[in-house]
This record gives sequence, C-alpha cells and structure tokens, in this order.
Amino acid sequence: MKTTTAEQMRQWRGPAVLSFGFRPLFSLAALWAAVAMAMWIAMLSGLMELPTRFDPVTWHAHEFLFGYLSAVIAGFLLTAVPNWTGRLPVVGWSLAGLALLWVMGRVAIAMSAALPVWLVVAADICFLATLWGVVLREIVAGKNWRNLPVLGLVGVLIFANLVFHYEAAQGDYAAQGFGLRLGLSVALMLVCLIGGKIIPSFTRNWLTKRSATNLPTPPMQRFDKITLAATAASLLAWTAAPAHPLVGLALLAIAVLHFIRLARWQGTATSAEPLVWVLHLAYMFVPLGAALTAAAILVPDAVAQATALHVWTAGALGMMTLAVMTRASLGHSGRVLHADTATTFIYLSLVVSIMTRIAADYLPELRAELLTLSGLFWLGSFGGFALAYGPMLVRAKDEKPA
Repeated sequence: MKTTTAEQMRQWRGPAVLSFGFRPLFSLAALWAAVAMAMWIAMLSGLMELPTRFDPVTWHAHEFLFGYLSAVIAGFLLTAVPNWTGRLPVVGWSLAGLALLWVMGRVAIAMSAALPVWLVVAADICFLATLWGVVLREIVAGKNWRNLPVLGLVGVLIFANLVFHYEAAQGDYAAQGFGLRLGLSVALMLVCLIGGKIIPSFTRNWLTKRSATNLPTPPMQRFDKITLAATAASLLAWTAAPAHPLVGLALLAIAVLHFIRLARWQGTATSAEPLVWVLHLAYMFVPLGAALTAAAILVPDAVAQATALHVWTAGALGMMTLAVMTRASLGHSGRVLHADTATTFIYLSLVVSIMTRIAADYLPELRAELLTLSGLFWLGSFGGFALAYGPMLVRAKDEKPA
C-alpha cells in the first residue's frame, strides 16, 4: 500500500524540525540572514574581521545570494516537490544531512583564507548540487516535466556560484561581476516564474472567500509567457552587457510589462490581509528594480547602480522569500493563514530597511548612519521571523485546520 506524504511525516520519530524540508531550512535561512547582517554591521564599523578570502562587500553579496537564498529555495522546493510529483518528501536524517551541507558551506566561506580554494568551492557548491540531484530524481520519478524549468534555473544558479568563486580567486571584484549578475538574474526569474503562479492563485482564494467578483487573471496566460520570455532575454543581456544603452531600454520595457502583470492580480483589493498584500508588494520590486537599473544605465548621474541592485536583492528577493517563508510556515504547520501583529511587524521592518538603504545612496552625509539603521531594521525583520516562527518550525505539526 502506498504511503502518503502525511503518513511519511507521521512515521518519523525523530525531532519534528526534520519532518519537512521547510522546517530546518527556513529556520537556518532566517537565522543566517540576521546573523550575517549583524556581522556585516560589525565589519562596516571595523569591529570584526572574518578570516575569509572575500573582501567584505563580496562576502556580503555572496552570502545573501548564494547562502541565504539557497536555503530558502531548498526549503521551498523540498516542500513543493512532493505536491508536484505525488512522491514522498525528504525527511529525517537525510534532511539533516542536507541542512548540514548548507552549514558547511557558510563555515567554509567564512574561514576560506585558511583553506584551499578548491575545498572552499566544493564545500559551498555541494549543497545546491545535492539539492539539484534530489529534485531531478523526484521530477523524473514523478514524470512532472512541467517543473523542469525551475530545476534548470537552479542548475544555472550553481554555475553562477562557480563563476563568482572563479572571479574572486582571480582577484576580480566579484560583488559586481558576471557571476553575481547571472545569479541575481536567475533568482529574479524564479520570483517571476513561481510568484506568477502563487500570487494570483493565493489572491483569488482569499478574494473568493470574501465573495469578491473582481478576481485576478489566472496564472500563466499568453501575456505572462510573453513577459517571462522578454524578461529572460533582457536579464541575459544585462548579465552580458550591464552598461549597454539597448539593455537599459530592454529593462525599461520589461518593467512596464511586469507592472501590467502585477495590476492584473488585483493586489489593491487585498489591503486587509498582510499575508496576501506582501506578495504583491514583493513582486512590485521586480519592475521597480528593472526601471531603476535601466535608469542607472541611461542616466547614470541620476540613479545609483547600488540603489537598483538593492531594490532587486533586498526588495524583490528579500521580501518575496520572507513572504513565502511566513505563509508556508503557517500553512504547513496547521495554522490559520492570517498575519498577526508579529508577522506584520516583520514585513514593515523589512520595508523600512529597504527604504533606509536606498536613502543611504542619496544622503552621503548620513550614509554610515543610514546603512547601520537599514541593517538594524533587517535584523528586526529576519530576527523577528526567527523568534516568532522558530517555535512552530521546530515543534510537532499543529493539527488545527489551516
């Protein structure tokens, strides 16, 4: 007799935190987002120096894009793939081993000055490579071919990380290199692809329960596919030629397409529920970042490139991952899908962090103070997630209906 996902989870007799992929990996991701930011603030203040081969900015960029983000992607995929394929989730000590691979990567990067380059690269790549193999096995076994593009993007993210390491080893400024742009482009495509499925679906479910008649356009219509294709082409062009004027025009065009796409999802009707509107707000940073990146190319004296990149990284990636982690943690731990005061604080704290980071680029006399303030609000957001959601992630599943 076939064992169901729920039965597989119930059969696990070890720590509850190892009963589903989102539990350890979302916990680790949030803790690392907070701890790494505290370390970053200390490094900016001259209070701390890591024994890493990376310069501070390169370490900061790498540990967000390939450290924090890889844990969130893994937590999401290990939770979603059983639903996609109908197969059993990775649980127990296999899941613990995967989480330890991620921790090993963070330690290796932090101590890389004392280790051979090849060992650091292997330790850092091992986690995503193992995840890729696990997801491939499940997709093939479950014949779930429509989700192969997600796996393909994870594969490109692994390649981008390798390029990042190569550039850093060559003495290049990897924080602004090809590897970072490629990795960021992949992450944005994941937001556009997955967000384009879940945002209209979750919004429709919420509005339908309230008998609303003006509902979101169903996901993945022809317009969505055209927008995704144009986005992939434009981001690829930006990765290869980040300062070319034609790339700026292409990014401006996709900004318009994504603003239209977002408007089709009826986000303005969701103001009563932060758990829903945060998804729309997070997605808004995709076209906003594209427009600002275009402006940084076309009128560089008016817009700082760092501003555009932080709108994409802290805004689109940081807020979308936080929105997904909060919602998935509530839903899969059997709780009501509603944002309480703590969750709303987590969202608003991140918004303030993003705004103060942008302000730092335009108020040079207050730059140091604003960077610190931005980091503290970031700590409040992700540290708040760890405090508010940590207990439900490590405890046994609540049996109350979602």
